Amino acid sequence: MRTILPSELAVRPADLWLNEWLLLCAGTRKSFNAMTVAWGSIGGMWNEPFVQIAVRHSRHTFGFLEEHPHFTLSAFGEKGRDALQLLGTRSGRDGDKIADSGLTPRPSRVVEAPGFEEARLILECEKTYWQDMDPEHFLDGAIAECYPEADYHRVYYGKILSVEIAD
Repeated sequence: MRTILPSELAVRPADLWLNEWLLLCAGTRKSFNAMTVAWGSIGGMWNEPFVQIAVRHSRHTFGFLEEHPHFTLSAFGEKGRDALQLLGTRSGRDGDKIADSGLTPRPSRVVEAPGFEEARLILECEKTYWQDMDPEHFLDGAIAECYPEADYHRVYYGKILSVEIAD
């Protein structure tokens, strides 16, 4: 892995989020949780490179995001599909799903939340903003169909502090 500036990051964002997925990790090196995320964005906000993630209040990772100022996002490519499938469907409340996934947590360069050895891309981020989704603001009626139980996401914005990418 090599470190690049956030401004040098070149990805196909829609493909990364919708087809490849990312592993969100929040907490510290000693106590963390991770979950697969497939809804989000990468761009620029408030004159800084940022990512935007969406996490439901019911998710175990939500508590870690609320308690800690940083998080990581890791991408694995197709080789990580099975691990991300497991990490997106099993709760960390029910056991050590990281060990079951076969992924290896590793210290991050800048933030407390770990990245993963097997990743091809790791974004280290600092939370800068959050807001709960308000269904009254959905302009497309199809969006409400994603929330049959009215379990709306909290959206977090994170300033990208560090980027590591595989050669």
